[in-house]
Amino acid sequence: MAHHTGEIDFIPLNIAVLTVSDTRAYENDTSGEVLIGRLEATGHTLADRDLVPDNVYRIRAVVSQWIASDNIQVVLITGGTGFTGRDSTPEAVLPLLDKEVDGYGELFRQISFQQIGTSTIQSRTIAGLANGTLIFCMPGSNNACKTAWDAIIREQLDATHEPCNFVGVLKQPGGAITVAAALAKNPDA
Repeated sequence: MAHHTGEIDFIPLNIAVLTVSDTRAYENDTSGEVLIGRLEATGHTLADRDLVPDNVYRIRAVVSQWIASDNIQVVLITGGTGFTGRDSTPEAVLPLLDKEVDGYGELFRQISFQQIGTSTIQSRTIAGLANGTLIFCMPGSNNACKTAWDAIIREQLDATHEPCNFVGVLKQPGGAITVAAALAKNPDA
């Protein structure tokens, strides 16, 4: 699927999807399916998929493997971002990040406010870069996944989106890291 804006071509990315849930299985993982459907419809590739219980160390283990992978450029995580006792996705992911994308959570809550009102303050959505891999965490509802992808993530994963997007800072398949990604990891270099 090619999109053109000026001289830049759409670049399909390798994206992994992680569902964090104590109650879902692949058969009823509707939020994971929402994300997979949208990323594939956009022209990206599903590189891997997993489903883990809401456990900091299980989440961290899967995400760490994907960050270390030579081929996974983006990780989408659905679930575990609320305030119930076991919601622990932000706690699992934050220590892994080289840089946080603060604007993602801020913008998600601003957009979500139009849909769910002040309940949006209970959404602990986060995003960041780690080893040239961009990670987005979002709530586990289908509507939250649609909001995150349609209103924010899709454009930021599109090389043709102007004035800027994240494609240029992502590691290249095969393990090469762009100069921008290396600087994001170690700004003192």
